Amino acid sequence: MFDVLLARFQQKYRTMKFPEGPPPALPSRFVGRPVITAGDCPPGCVGCVEACPTSAITQEDGLRLDLGRCLFCSECATVCASQCIAFTADYRMATRKRDALLIDSSPFRPAPPLEGSLKRLFGRALRLRQVSAGGCNACEADTNVLGTVGWDLGRFGIQFVASPRHADGLLITGPVPENMRLALLKTYEAVPAPKLVIAVGACAISGGPYAGHAEVHDGAAGLVPVDLFIPGCPPHPLTILDGLLRLLGKFGSAL
Repeated sequence: MFDVLLARFQQKYRTMKFPEGPPPALPSRFVGRPVITAGDCPPGCVGCVEACPTSAITQEDGLRLDLGRCLFCSECATVCASQCIAFTADYRMATRKRDALLIDSSPFRPAPPLEGSLKRLFGRALRLRQVSAGGCNACEADTNVLGTVGWDLGRFGIQFVASPRHADGLLITGPVPENMRLALLKTYEAVPAPKLVIAVGACAISGGPYAGHAEVHDGAAGLVPVDLFIPGCPPHPLTILDGLLRLLGKFGSAL
């Protein structure tokens, strides 16, 4: 017992201070929110469109990128000779509406918080049931990281529960294949109203690389109403945490 206490004393305080303090250092290879610079692409240039594996980029009404379909492979930025697309280290990407993930050269606005009765109901404590709807386990793993001592999601009153009947909402990952459709709908129905739905990762938002497949429902929004979209493939734990805190209005001085 003495050895345990001594080890704990030597480790000191391990939980990060974010959001009251600076965010944790991101790896040098981190690929964050892309930005599109103002101006027109060279006539006839479709290199970025052809390079995108999920058709996240369109040029019909000017260059536009769908964060909900983006896999953050950065191939578009690599082939863009005019450097119209660049990936930043900005982890703040969650939005409340699906259309807000369609970005162009306009300023990007992250998710606003809940309002009114929902803010009063969920702002102090939020219990979530996680549904892995055909995911590869990458988004699930980065979500699980938030429960470690370094992140300590519980300090914000946010916890994952085993039963949907004990939950305030769902956190969904994966493209929702047909074999998971009924399970997702029944889980959603089991959550008492009012309830929230959070879609995490490109698969849960748009189907990701599986979009358009006959056995996939292209994410959760076609089956249940989604209140928060957190893009990424997978999204970094910091991106997930930032989205949850924004939804609940738990802004610190660093946000």
